[in-house]
Amino acid sequence: MRTIAVNLVTQSIKEMCIEANHFLSEDMREALQAAAEQEKAPLGKQILEQLQENLQIAGEDMIPICQDTGMAVIFLEIGQAVHFEGGALEDAINEGVRQGYKDGYLRKSVVRDPLERENTKDNTPAIIHYDIVPGDQVKITVAPKGFGSENMSRVFMLKPADGIEGVKNAVLTAVKDAGPNACPPMVVGVGIGGTFEKCALMAKQALTRPVKERSKIPYVRELEEELLAKINRSGIGPGGLGGSTTALAVNINTYPTHIAGLPVAVNICCHVNRHAVRTI
Repeated sequence: MRTIAVNLVTQSIKEMCIEANHFLSEDMREALQAAAEQEKAPLGKQILEQLQENLQIAGEDMIPICQDTGMAVIFLEIGQAVHFEGGALEDAINEGVRQGYKDGYLRKSVVRDPLERENTKDNTPAIIHYDIVPGDQVKITVAPKGFGSENMSRVFMLKPADGIEGVKNAVLTAVKDAGPNACPPMVVGVGIGGTFEKCALMAKQALTRPVKERSKIPYVRELEEELLAKINRSGIGPGGLGGSTTALAVNINTYPTHIAGLPVAVNICCHVNRHAVRTI
């Protein structure tokens, strides 16, 4: 058994909230650079170069890479041999978010009630997902999610007879309907299988996978590549103003499902696709 003080979780999440909102992950930086070099449309190329300039300024001047600093989504993979001490883990997580958004001068965008709309003024509570795994470590992923792209996400409860063509149509429909509203070039997270809520969670988790890392399942890998090519032939382009770079990646996660269902979720993220990962 390994004991971890919850204040270490708080400090880590505070730092990760600031990091994710100010610095693009290396895989996303490389993907944007490659897209700018390959984009043929003059306006699309100009937008991609401007996005890179924005990232450089954000890093040098320590200002957020996007004005919508998102709702904090936290994934924790907790080793089953870990014991937390010093307080409640969920309180510690939210305290890390509170400190990160306060000390990082990040926009507070969370309202206490979805209908009454009173701002909590510290960007808490976070959306927290726990997973118990073997071992004595804790892997933390902080993924601030802006709602320009979040609002474009979809869940489709397909029939098994719809098959893989139905899945393709669902993903392409979601991307087409999103158009410029998801701040392309986007990353498209897809969850296939499970239940209504499981496919949505898988789609969200898929966004945190490095954009160069393809699925280990052969047919899923082929589907990722096919959908990416089709999305980039849609002509939406950077900023929705035309071009061949509408998406930087399509990441798909799958899970067993019921004989009577084929749930599909599409969770779209904008060009910054913020996430920071740390293991303690």
